[in-house]
Amino acid sequence: MIRTCRAVFFALAFTVAGVPAPGQVPNWPSERPPRPLEPRPVKFPSYQVKTLSNGLQVIAVPHHEQPAVTLRLYVRAGSAQDPADTPGLAALASTLLDQGTTTKDAELIATSIDSIGGAMGTGSGADLTFATVAVMRNSFDVGLDLLSDVARNPAFAPEEMDRQRQQILSALQVSREDPDYVAAMVFSRLVYGFHPYGRPDTGTESSLRAITRADLLAFHTRWFGANNAILAIVGDVTPEQAFAGAERVFGSWARVEVAAVEATEPPPPTRRVIVVDRPGAVQTEIRVGNIALPRRHPDFLALDLATKILGGEGGNRLHRVLRSERGLTYGASATMAARRDSGHIVADTDTRSDSTAETLRLLVDEINRLQRQRVQRRELEDAQAYLTGSYPLTIETPGAIATQILNAVVYGLDLKELETYRERVNAITPDDIQRVARQYLHPDRLSIVLVGDASVFLKDLAGVGFEQIERIPASDLDLTSPDLRRRALSPPGRLESIAYRPVAAAWPTQAARDGRAEDLIARAVRAKGGRDVLRSIRTIRATSTTSILNTPEGAVDVPTTTFIRYPGAFRVDAETPAGPLVQVFNAGEYWVKSGKRPAETAPPQLAAEMRGNVQRDTILLLLGLSDGRLSARTLPDASDGGRTLAALEVHSAGLRPVTILFDPATALIAGLRYVVDADGEVMEESFWDYRDVKGLKVAFKARVARAGRPFIERTVQTFDYNVDLESGLFTRPG
Repeated sequence: MIRTCRAVFFALAFTVAGVPAPGQVPNWPSERPPRPLEPRPVKFPSYQVKTLSNGLQVIAVPHHEQPAVTLRLYVRAGSAQDPADTPGLAALASTLLDQGTTTKDAELIATSIDSIGGAMGTGSGADLTFATVAVMRNSFDVGLDLLSDVARNPAFAPEEMDRQRQQILSALQVSREDPDYVAAMVFSRLVYGFHPYGRPDTGTESSLRAITRADLLAFHTRWFGANNAILAIVGDVTPEQAFAGAERVFGSWARVEVAAVEATEPPPPTRRVIVVDRPGAVQTEIRVGNIALPRRHPDFLALDLATKILGGEGGNRLHRVLRSERGLTYGASATMAARRDSGHIVADTDTRSDSTAETLRLLVDEINRLQRQRVQRRELEDAQAYLTGSYPLTIETPGAIATQILNAVVYGLDLKELETYRERVNAITPDDIQRVARQYLHPDRLSIVLVGDASVFLKDLAGVGFEQIERIPASDLDLTSPDLRRRALSPPGRLESIAYRPVAAAWPTQAARDGRAEDLIARAVRAKGGRDVLRSIRTIRATSTTSILNTPEGAVDVPTTTFIRYPGAFRVDAETPAGPLVQVFNAGEYWVKSGKRPAETAPPQLAAEMRGNVQRDTILLLLGLSDGRLSARTLPDASDGGRTLAALEVHSAGLRPVTILFDPATALIAGLRYVVDADGEVMEESFWDYRDVKGLKVAFKARVARAGRPFIERTVQTFDYNVDLESGLFTRPG
C-alpha cells in the first residue's frame, strides 16, 4: 500500500504557506547570569554494614559533628503490600506503632521519649514502613529499647485504633475537597491502573472502616521480621557500639517467611484524558505524565535529570513558559517518582479555568520539545550544578544520612552510588538526555487529569488537539472503581489483567508478544494479500491527488507520483503551485530538488522524519511483524468515528513506537498513530476505500491529521507493483 510521506508536505508547507525556512531565524544575543561557583568537595560519610544472625541488616555511620544519634528502621512493606480490598492497612498500622505496645501505652511512650529530649516518628510509603528515634548520645540505649518495642510489640489497642482511624477519615474528607489531592490520586490510577501503586495509599472511607484489629495483627505478623527489615544507626557512636546495641535489642527478633517479590509489568502507557468536574471552581488542577522507571534502573538518573530540565530545580522550562512568558500560572513543575518496582513522570500546574486548554497544550508541547530537541549543554550544566550543589544538604544531618542509606538499600542500589553521586550526575551528556527522553517520554500516550469547572474549558479542548475526553462529576468519583465512577461498569478483573501482570525479574525483551497480538498480525497479513504476495513486492508506482487543507488559499490539490524500490528507496514527485518538487530517500540519504534549483541535502530533522515515514510503510511493518523482526503488544481497543478498532503498538530499536489500528471485521489497517520529531504532536493516518490490485489490498483513500485536525487528504488514481523503474530514479543528480 502506498503511504502518504508526511515529509513531502512538511516541505510543501514552506512553498504553499510561505513560512520562512529553518535557519532564516535570526540568532539574537542573550544575557545569562554568571556561572555558579565550583562545588566544594564533599565526601559521603564512611559506614559499615553487618547482618545479624537473624537476617537484620544493620548499617552504622559514625557522625561525630553533634552529640546525637538517629535510629531508623525500615520494614520492606508499605501500601503496595496492602490487600487489594483493604487499601490503607499499612498506613493505619504505621500510625499505631508508637501509640501503644504490649508493655507501654501511648502516654508512657510519649513520656519516655520526652524525658530524654528525644523525638519519635512512624509512617509508611509505597514500599516501606518506618520508625525513627532521635536521641542524644547518652540516651542511645534508651532510644534503641523504645525503637525495638514499637517495631516488635505494637498493641493495636482498640481505643487507639478508633482514634487514629477517625483522624485519617477526617483528613480524607478534607482531602476530597482539595483539587490538588484529587488530581494526584486520579493520576496515579490512570498511570498504574490496579497495580498496587495505583491504589490510594491512605485507603478509602469504606476500606478504613472495614479494617479490624485482626487485619493489623496479620499485616504485622506477615511482614515485620528481622530478615525483612533494615536498621540504620547514624551519629555520635562507633560502629562497634552500634552493632552491639542492635544485637542487644533486635538479636532475638524472629524471622518471617516472605515470598520473593516478583517484578511486575506496569500497565502500557495509553492516552487518556479525565476531567473531574467541579462546577464553580475558578482554577483547574492539571496533571500530565506517563509510567517511567523503577529506582534501580540504570537510566533513572539521566531521566531524572531530564525531568529537572523540564520542570525542576536548576532548569524548569515549564515555569519559564507558563509563568514568566505567558502569565498563566503561579508555578509549574515536573517530578519523577522513585519507587521499587516502577515509577512515573508527572508535570503539574494550576491555572484559571478559562486558560485551561491553552495551558494544557503548552505543557504537552514542552514535553514534546524535550523529546525531539537536543538540550543545550548550558541548560544541562545548570541543572547538574543545582543537583550537585544541593547534594551536601541531603547528607548534612544524621537523619538525612540515614534516609539516603536506607532508601538506597530498599530500592536495591549499591551503597557506593551514594559516594559517586556527583560524578555520575556530571557524567550525563546532552546525548544521554535526548536518548532517555525519546525512550521513556510518550507524548502520544500521556495520562492527563484536569480537575475544575468543565463547563468553562471542555469546549476548548478539542481546538487544541484533545477530543476524546472522559468527564466524571466530582461527586461520582470512586478511586477503587475500574472506570473511576461510583457505579462500576465493568468487573475489576478486566483492568487488573492489564495493570498487574507478574513477569520475570529481568527487564522485558523486545520480542515479547501476547497471543492476541500474534493472531491479529496473522489475520492482517492474510487480509493484505498474504505473506507470499507481500514478500514478492519489489517496486511500486502510484499516482495520486493530494489535497493540502487549511492553507490561506483554502484546500490546494497537488498531483503526486510515488516510486518505491524495496526495501529502502522512496521518491515522491509533486507538482506544487510553486513548481515541481522532488523528494528522495535512498539508502539512508535524503535529498530534495525544488524547481530548477540543484538538489540539496535535507536538514537532519527533515531527513529523520522521512526515515520514519519509510519505516512506517505498512508493507514493511506487516513483513517485519510477520517475520518477528519487530516487537508488538496489544493495547486497549481504540475508538475512531464511532468504530471500535483493535490496536497494536509496534516498536524496535530504530523505530519510534507506532500504533496500528485494525478494522476487527476485515483485519485491514484502518489507521496509524505516532509522534514525529518535526513537531512532536500526535499524527493520525486513516485509510479506507480498499481495492484489490493483483491480489494486494490497497487503500485508495487516506487522510492525515495533526493533533486531531485533518491537514492532508490523498486519493489514489493508479497503483501498480513489480513494475520497471528507471535505473537512476533514486540517484541524486550531480
